[in-house]
Amino acid sequence: MDTLELLTYFGLTKQEATIYHTLFCEGTLTGYEAAKLTGISRSNTYTALAGLVEKGAAYLMEGAVMRYTPVPLEEFCDNKIHQLQEYKKTLVENTPVLCKEDDGYITIKGEKHILRKMKNMLTDATARVYLSISKEIAESVLDELKAGLQRGIKTVVITDAPFELEGAIVYHAEKVQNQIRLIADSTCVLTGDLSGGNNSTCLYSKKKNLVDLFKESLKNEIKLIELMEGK
Repeated sequence: MDTLELLTYFGLTKQEATIYHTLFCEGTLTGYEAAKLTGISRSNTYTALAGLVEKGAAYLMEGAVMRYTPVPLEEFCDNKIHQLQEYKKTLVENTPVLCKEDDGYITIKGEKHILRKMKNMLTDATARVYLSISKEIAESVLDELKAGLQRGIKTVVITDAPFELEGAIVYHAEKVQNQIRLIADSTCVLTGDLSGGNNSTCLYSKKKNLVDLFKESLKNEIKLIELMEGK
């Protein structure tokens, strides 16, 4: 994901992101100069510059000729995050509580959505988590695993060697590279794979029968590992 695409996640259009990036590279510019450097039409450039000012990404410098200077990137991003946190607070306070979370079988598609669900499950865990994942995937959620251990969450990881996680119970076994099995608090399970990027698919559920099935499966896998290590 390139810089311009990342900027769109902070509320900028593609043209605004392009001009914002150009301001950083070139310094303070007039609308005419920005249009010439980016190849964007003058009318669209002035519209984009006005948008940058309105969204807090650029400052307008008054003078004989109006010039635009970029707001420092970290300051702009921090301001947007703070604003979103305020919006989130308002939404949480004013949105009706979900009457009942669906406990059926939910399909989650796309690598980034699956990883986000994994991280949320690990972050929301209150007692224990069991994971059977490759080392590569384990490293993608390493911060959440460490944070859980600091909260006193019992953490059991079955993964391929070499992988160590201080405070966790780690078993080493040959793993299917992109397979995921995650159980949090014995109440929810996530299973599937990350082998296809946006085509990756996982199943999430709070169904007790499925959770119990996967708990038993992981217990058997651990017993088999212990037997093999004993030999």
